[in-house]
Amino acid sequence: MDWRVDPARDTPPWRQLVDSVLDAVASAELAPGDQLPSVRQMAAEALVNHNTVARAYRDLEQLGVVRGENGRGVFVQAGGPDVARALRRDETLDAFLRAAAEALRAGHALDDLLAALAQGRRLSA
Repeated sequence: MDWRVDPARDTPPWRQLVDSVLDAVASAELAPGDQLPSVRQMAAEALVNHNTVARAYRDLEQLGVVRGENGRGVFVQAGGPDVARALRRDETLDAFLRAAAEALRAGHALDDLLAALAQGRRLSA
């Protein structure tokens, strides 16, 4: 899995890692019982400070997606996929609604937006 973060994005690095893990768990790339990379290994792969990874792992644990086991590592919990799918659905729907509202404010017609969505294409300029 590619755990790199994009420093050019507005989203903080720790949140990008949370989202990447949520996506991996929601899509079954990571299954219940699977172990995440160690904090130091993830930091090296993502090219971030280990404190950034530790924060992401704490947030994932608070969300109920993973559990940390002292001396063993961080593992996907049994209910992790359900939690991850629900969170990602909520977050992506919110992002979609914000983007749609912005497109409408920019002057796009609702019918054009719906057609673009149905066809999976970009709007022409």
